[in-house]
Amino acid sequence: MRDPLITYCLSKKAAAEDYPFGPLPLVMKVGGKMFALITITEEKVSHISLKCDPVIAENLREQHEAVQPGYHLNKKHWNTVAIDGSLTEADVHDMIDHSYDLVLKSLPKTQRLAISQRLV
Repeated sequence: MRDPLITYCLSKKAAAEDYPFGPLPLVMKVGGKMFALITITEEKVSHISLKCDPVIAENLREQHEAVQPGYHLNKKHWNTVAIDGSLTEADVHDMIDHSYDLVLKSLPKTQRLAISQRLV
């Protein structure tokens, strides 16, 4: 059975999983660009790195111990979130949505339109 966070990421329009670094970590992409980097330990997600507006990223880090600057990523634009039960599922989903939306907005207009017109 798939981890619910992976399933949620794949539910986003045109989301695709990729393994550019080997069998782990799992990378979620939209339009060929990464919006989530997922660390899996013991068959479940232990950490998820997500793109984030720099101001929001700082606020999240101040509010939640589980949210840290992106591990091996641009620390201004990425957060790494420990999936340790301290954040609600809704909070993590909101962070995934924000990351996905930022990456989607960065794509060329024609690509964004093609994705928005997909039914799945």
